[in-house]
Amino acid sequence: MTRRSRSAVRREAGQATPLVLVVIALAVVVALALVPLARGAAQRAQARTAADAAALAGAAEGEDAAREVAEANGATLQEWHASGPDVWVEVTVGEARATAKARRG
Repeated sequence: MTRRSRSAVRREAGQATPLVLVVIALAVVVALALVPLARGAAQRAQARTAADAAALAGAAEGEDAAREVAEANGATLQEWHASGPDVWVEVTVGEARATAKARRG
């Protein structure tokens, strides 16, 4: 190696460390940003499941059954409405809200 290339190598030594730290910091920021999105998606899915189950229970056995089934699925029954053979429910899980409809009989 020439004298010039040795000094260039010395100046570049350790340059990967700051780059790796920046990449790790970006990965942490992205992961922290995705946590609320994942939590929201999980709550929406849980709310849909609870609403479906509560609507079926409500159609078969009435509002009290719908409320029990919603609570058993981690949701709160916000509204129950029956009209003819149809039953509609609305439930919440955290910030997520879901509705479902079922038919009696």
